[in-house]
Amino acid sequence: MASLQVKSRTGDLVLLDESAAERLGAELRGELLRPDDQAYDQARAVWNGLIDHRPALIARCSGAADVVQAVTFAREHDLLVSVRGGGHNIAGKAVCTGGLMIDLSPMRGVAVDPERCTARVEGGATLKELDRATQASGLATTAGVVTHTGVAGLTLGGGVGRLARRYGLACDNLRAAEVVTADGRMVRADGSDNADLFWGLRGAGANFGVTTSFEFQLHRVGPEVLGGVVVHPLGKAKAALRFYGEYSLSAPDELSADAIFLTSPDGDPMLAISVCYVGSVEEGERVLQPLRRFGPPLVDEIGPVAYTELQAAADAFFPTGLRYYWKSHFLERIADDAVEATVDHFARVPSPRSLIVFQQYGGAVSRVDPSATAFRPGTRSTTTSPRPSGPAPGNSRHRGSGSSGGGTS
Repeated sequence: MASLQVKSRTGDLVLLDESAAERLGAELRGELLRPDDQAYDQARAVWNGLIDHRPALIARCSGAADVVQAVTFAREHDLLVSVRGGGHNIAGKAVCTGGLMIDLSPMRGVAVDPERCTARVEGGATLKELDRATQASGLATTAGVVTHTGVAGLTLGGGVGRLARRYGLACDNLRAAEVVTADGRMVRADGSDNADLFWGLRGAGANFGVTTSFEFQLHRVGPEVLGGVVVHPLGKAKAALRFYGEYSLSAPDELSADAIFLTSPDGDPMLAISVCYVGSVEEGERVLQPLRRFGPPLVDEIGPVAYTELQAAADAFFPTGLRYYWKSHFLERIADDAVEATVDHFARVPSPRSLIVFQQYGGAVSRVDPSATAFRPGTRSTTTSPRPSGPAPGNSRHRGSGSSGGGTS
């Protein structure tokens, strides 16, 4: 009888009867791919071209029942398992080597309830699909800043985005989830049912089960917001970054402002400050006036813009298939030594695709009790001051991230 060489949960290579794989393929409504199938290479590819892993089997699931079948099969045969959601996957953990990859990418449905302001999102959906569906009703929830990011991976890891300072992280807006546990059971996790599992799903990242759908709280956003970028040449970047660091400390929750060191298409290094203001355009113009006046900037492209267009604005910097690598750290504030080191370093980066990004946290993110979810880096705080009518002082922290080689961050 023919057999397949597969990797077990403990990392050992074992033989699996071909007939067992055929039975799994027959039970799936989706398809089971092997390395010699035409669709195999496309199915195993993720956004980060640095990842080149080869699973022994890929279960392309069409729904939660397929996920149950795949998990049960893996448990019965003690197989190494990985789970692919939207396929952005920076670190490559979605694609195992030699085991069974459970692929949720065919499961991309988004159902919006405008009356309850909620959305049910399947585990393979991307942010583009989420934003498009929710904006049809003038609604949105916190999602990342690159539209081909998977909703699942973003949310299970915490999930920062342009709405985070106003409405909290993606995981803070998660109201419930449907999960296939390691023993093959389908369970609902929310604040009352399987509450411990629900706590872990909000920010801990992985290994609690396969989350097949998410229910999010939505908020009134758009269809237009005030957003865009101001750009400074690298020669003035130290002064601009110092100003940005102080300015962001007094930013109201409605404003998200990120500073990005990048190289223009003409090869000029520069500092761009990308903003999104969720509120009235009039108030946003007042809040953003100091940022737009400082320098003055080389370019000012801030104005009313469709929320979906702003969400897609960074996509061109992160094309699929490049070899990406980066690191990140949390900063309480952007001190002078950080300014000097960052600008001096960026002047010597080896690739025009290298980026350094200061991503603003704070606001609603910092007002979540650290014990409320599994997401607990230095961005959470239990001590908050009463909110004044103007900008709130001291309510901003930053995550600084950078990339090297042929990748971006």
